[in-house]
Amino acid sequence: MKKRIFYVILASALGLNLLIGAQIYFTSVQAADKNDLYQKMELFAKVLEKVRQEYVDSDKVTYDDLVYGALKGMLGTLDPHSEFMEPQKYEDLKNDTEGAFGGVGIVIEVRDKTLTVVAPMEDTPAYKAGVLAGDKILKIDGKSTENFTLVDAVKHLRGEPGSPVTLTVIRPGAKQPKDYTLNRAVIKVDTVKDLNGHREFPLGENKIGYVRILQFGEQTAGDLEEALNKMQKQGMRGLVMDLRNNPGGLLDQAVKVCDLFLPKGKPIVSTEGRGTLSKFQYIARSRDHYPNLKIVLLVNVGSASASEIVAGCLQDLGRAFLMGEQTFGKGSVQSIIPLQDGSALRLTTAKYYTPSHKVIHEHGIVPDSIVPMSSEEELALVVKRTPGGFDRLDDAQRSKLPQIRDVQLDRATDFLKGMLLYEARANHPSKVASK
Repeated sequence: MKKRIFYVILASALGLNLLIGAQIYFTSVQAADKNDLYQKMELFAKVLEKVRQEYVDSDKVTYDDLVYGALKGMLGTLDPHSEFMEPQKYEDLKNDTEGAFGGVGIVIEVRDKTLTVVAPMEDTPAYKAGVLAGDKILKIDGKSTENFTLVDAVKHLRGEPGSPVTLTVIRPGAKQPKDYTLNRAVIKVDTVKDLNGHREFPLGENKIGYVRILQFGEQTAGDLEEALNKMQKQGMRGLVMDLRNNPGGLLDQAVKVCDLFLPKGKPIVSTEGRGTLSKFQYIARSRDHYPNLKIVLLVNVGSASASEIVAGCLQDLGRAFLMGEQTFGKGSVQSIIPLQDGSALRLTTAKYYTPSHKVIHEHGIVPDSIVPMSSEEELALVVKRTPGGFDRLDDAQRSKLPQIRDVQLDRATDFLKGMLLYEARANHPSKVASK
């Protein structure tokens, strides 16, 4: 009896082992099939030839058409930033980066398959017309943007300076889209300004300074240092650094801005990807030029890319207190890879990480203190910053505007006042008490 039970258990174990082994074998075979390059290339070649021979419109199925179409589809499934560029598109891209162009002044993304405004650039046609971060562009000159890539959108938005272009835009929460007819202009923007849109940089109450970085251009770090030194000479004790609606720009300038506020050797940002060349860490090379300066940094959904690098770095290292709303989440690196036939790949090869290794891409930076603003408050801020913007409002809007405050800036200023008061009490308790 005992022997019979033993043989039954042994047979069951062997059967179970055989079954598990078979499952592992077939799973590994299936996995190998999925990654068998030659098998998949054979499938691709068969489909390519079948389409070329039997598709009804013969003029649409040249080898160029079919291969380029397949490459576009392959790159298009990866993310909104990766793209296959035919020779003419690649040539257009090179021309765009080498010369001046007429545009409307918006930074755009394809988000949830919809062309989305990351941020309008200040002093540009889109900004002056009231286009806001988060607006969805449904049409450009009446043409639906449903299947547009970023390159398609840029091609339609750019043109001769002075030429008109009409954007059909739907704002989150709005029931109906709205048309904006804009005249293209050569986009040149001062990247560092004071509260009044100038470069004078007076201090406010309690010796609190304010500086706004509109985007990260070639001279941003130098212009910022010049502004900070002006305020330093006036006895600046606290600083509001405004990165709201800053769509980004040059990485090296973002790194240099961080460098102004960090001790030598501190990490600023790192890039990581699968290739060895995509792994790199940027570190502070100078010294903290303003070690005793208390900083509040303002961000919102229009803060993207390079501005998120600055925000994430200074937040992680405890050098600035972040206030406002969660940032956009554009933190990936695109490499342009030329191909032998004149075409090229725009391929996402790495992502940016903050010093504490938080990924920026599709996550954004969450402020230390969330201070929301309504669309009405954001529009009021745009109008106040736009020369002549007040004159374009109707009587009802004009009557409301003075009552609408910049709640994020107010909160940042109050926070700094509290920090400075606390510091004064800690250092000189008798003097503060006597007041």
